[in-house]
Amino acid sequence: MHLHILGICGTFMGGIAALAQAAGHRVTGSDAAVYPPMSDQLAALGIDIHEGYGPAPLAPAPDLVVVGNVVSRGNPAMEYVLERGIPYTSGPQWLADHLLPGKWVLAVAGTHGKTTTSSILAHVLEQAGLAPGFLIGGLPGNFGISARAGAGSFFVIEADEYDTAFFDKRAKFVHYRPRTAVLNNLEFDHADIYPDLAAIRRQFHHLVRTVPGNGQILCPAGDTALEATLAMGCWSELVRFDASGAAADESCWRLQAEAADFSEFRVQPPAGEAASSVRVSWSQFGAHNAANALAALLAARHAGVPLAQGAQALASFAGVRRRLELRGEAGGVAVYDDFAHHPTAIAAAIEGLRQRRPTDRLIALLDLRSNSMRAGAHQAGLAAALAGADAVFVHAPASLAWDVAAVLAPLGDKLALAATVDDLLALARPALRPGDAVLAMSNGGFGGIHQRLLDVLATPARAARA
Repeated sequence: MHLHILGICGTFMGGIAALAQAAGHRVTGSDAAVYPPMSDQLAALGIDIHEGYGPAPLAPAPDLVVVGNVVSRGNPAMEYVLERGIPYTSGPQWLADHLLPGKWVLAVAGTHGKTTTSSILAHVLEQAGLAPGFLIGGLPGNFGISARAGAGSFFVIEADEYDTAFFDKRAKFVHYRPRTAVLNNLEFDHADIYPDLAAIRRQFHHLVRTVPGNGQILCPAGDTALEATLAMGCWSELVRFDASGAAADESCWRLQAEAADFSEFRVQPPAGEAASSVRVSWSQFGAHNAANALAALLAARHAGVPLAQGAQALASFAGVRRRLELRGEAGGVAVYDDFAHHPTAIAAAIEGLRQRRPTDRLIALLDLRSNSMRAGAHQAGLAAALAGADAVFVHAPASLAWDVAAVLAPLGDKLALAATVDDLLALARPALRPGDAVLAMSNGGFGGIHQRLLDVLATPARAARA
């Protein structure tokens, strides 16, 4: 079968392409902009990609067009498909129809931590010899690819609550029918899709409704939005965990830090549980990453991996691209990259880096790029989220719908704003000195600022001119 994928260079749709090709299909695709890392992965697979949405690659007609959620009515390729009656479907529906039946699906949902938790879970299952398939919205270091079919019966999927397609406004994750579901957390996000938190809760409850009675739902204790979701009905075994170490309820699985940066921690079982506590020592850091690891260990346990075996597997976990990733050091300055674009994630990334480098100055670079940020949906918590940094440089384009300077005024003289990435780089570079740690946060490429900054820092002559 010939599949043509519209929006193929997105991480999710690129993963669909890889899975479809592995299943024996001929795969081609189109996208408005062909860009790495997905373009590199697809090129390595020999998948033919057309830049732009012209109709040429749709003649002769493919057997099926798989439509990404970046495609809307008015898109020339989509209009061509509709006018000629070419069969089409969404990426999540294609998975549900062709790949997931018969699989033990482990779905990781939540506003934050989906990519890291999914990556940890796939790695733990792999180390246990279960050869899982996976589809992850990032690049796990242990695999170097975002998707594979797998040789076993287990399939790990990052369960995104974003909408499925222009013709299916349900969340992607309602298509996956998991037996194991991780609900990491729940906050308001995706202001371009959902009007309020209640609308997102409803989608999460649709996911809860798809987990069978002999399945398992794992969620953190004390998350009020998730508790409200579960109060709407829950028909599966519910396992709660507490990653904060503060819960008095000993019926939860608990995490206890044994190193200030959470590179070492212990998992304590609930009272009355026959399991023993286990100790984890790994290369990752930050309280939020330890919380992700706890959720992944418990999900793997439901799939049959003993907790001690899972903890041992974490020692070889290589992290995920763009999640507190050290991009390099130059001129005595360390430059980190993180995908954070929501106040909670921004605060967690800053706190995690502070835990790892407690004596260094921490310089935050933030790109206000996400749809929710551009719309101003996260104004209320943004200044507090950035307060843990010693200096803050924000890319705030003139097109934003809100007054960034007024919202971030509580940061005082440690705040600098720039309308372009070039201006931001010019402002930040003179402020840096040896021993600093720079944390660049964006859900996009941030204009290549990470490498550009390293290049300038590495060349004293260039640095002096900057």
